[in-house]
Amino acid sequence: MSNDDHYGGGGHGEVGGTGQTRTRLPDSPSDPYGTPRRTPRPSRGLITAVGVVVLLIAAIAFANQSPDAPANTATNKPPTDAATSPTGTQPVTGKSNGIPKGFSQDEQGAQSAAANYAVALGSDGMFDSNRRRGIIQAVYLPEVAAARQGELDRLYSDQGFLSRIGLEAGGKAPKGLMFVSRANPAGTKVEKFSGDTASVSVWSSTLFGLTGEGSKNPVSESWHTNTFELKWANGDWWVTDFSQQDGPAPVGRDQRAATAEEMSAAVSQFGGLTYAR
Repeated sequence: MSNDDHYGGGGHGEVGGTGQTRTRLPDSPSDPYGTPRRTPRPSRGLITAVGVVVLLIAAIAFANQSPDAPANTATNKPPTDAATSPTGTQPVTGKSNGIPKGFSQDEQGAQSAAANYAVALGSDGMFDSNRRRGIIQAVYLPEVAAARQGELDRLYSDQGFLSRIGLEAGGKAPKGLMFVSRANPAGTKVEKFSGDTASVSVWSSTLFGLTGEGSKNPVSESWHTNTFELKWANGDWWVTDFSQQDGPAPVGRDQRAATAEEMSAAVSQFGGLTYAR
């Protein structure tokens, strides 16, 4: 079983350098300065400021364009609604075992539920027997949870699987190392919606591995799309099933890989997020 089989970002300088100005009279044959005025060249800071303003105006214009305006593409199809645009609806305030709960019975609520469930099922909590039980009970429909509990317990306690990813019995990281398993949703899409059932895909990146000196399984990034089958019951959305496929994965940038110390610090200092549409 591979790693992917579990589911579980001073002051401003003065133009010209002095901040002072000099008043000149219009050019004339008797100009006391003796030479014609040269057209002043804009300073580097001014050029940068103008460039930023132009980019800002372009960004605002793009963000405010009507969804009905034709897209500038070869097919000239209108753009769809922005997939990550805010709706103005406040995130849920309820929680179960630390997982957001109480989503609305609409497409937005189904997307929020799927994104948060992706985070929970992709967390390191799935490797701890007590935390895993709480996650399963909070995410899966009760009758489905009862059936999946034993299956997931066998999966996450399999010593062969744990050894391949560098963990000890009970899903513990070796001494001196930190285990990282964190899903980071990049977007959601409603595949089907019928009021009390929904199928929602969550595109996300995942950080997975062991960080620390001597780690043979350093933290790496992968991309997946997980499709959740959801059912509305007891005032909330619940998972009844899900499937996973690789990608789409973006082209990697030519960036320096973090050291073990840097990665450990980042994981410790940057907490996870609550996702809501």
